[in-house]
Amino acid sequence: MAISSPSYYYKSNMFLPTIVSQQNSHDTNSTHLGRREIILRSSEIALVGAIFQFSGTKPDYLGVQKNPPGLALCPATKNCISTSENMSDYTHYAPPWNYNPEDGRGSKKPVSKEVAMEELLQVIKSTKPDKFTPRIMEKKDDYIRVEYESPILGFVDDVEFWFPPGKKSVVQYRSASRLGNSDFDVNRKRIKALRLELEKKGWSSEDSF
Repeated sequence: MAISSPSYYYKSNMFLPTIVSQQNSHDTNSTHLGRREIILRSSEIALVGAIFQFSGTKPDYLGVQKNPPGLALCPATKNCISTSENMSDYTHYAPPWNYNPEDGRGSKKPVSKEVAMEELLQVIKSTKPDKFTPRIMEKKDDYIRVEYESPILGFVDDVEFWFPPGKKSVVQYRSASRLGNSDFDVNRKRIKALRLELEKKGWSSEDSF
């Protein structure tokens, strides 16, 4: 069964590549694959990424919202998680982190926000779930924005971390794909991988994940 050149179909407001399998000149069978499956299955699709733009555009609502203070909520799609969501939203909600948990180093040897931010930056740079490349695009005293780019087609996920003001040692976050409707839990798995590394440094989740 020979593989011919990629074709395209429209789904969820974006064009996704699909591999066309040709048995003979009279019988062509198209197999539609999800965008994450394509990344895992075919290195030949890299050529498509060079021709078409799959990185998307950075949303203009990223950053700390003013009213109420916090990170943005998720769209209706299933490729985003945020600590700003209601706990009853099992699709989009994720619990905040605590870098000085009371049952851990918070009662023994708490660290400052500045130290906690450096710990977070170290983990972001050293942890690459799904081999996505993390790029720190913005860093402030209380905020970090990272772009995670897929290894082949260049899909981009936006991940934000916010250290709210006050005495609580809590970190809010949001992780979302720019394109598509579903992410095969890539964003949730990424956040979990980062949390597991941070736990080695003394962090913890505010709730079960």
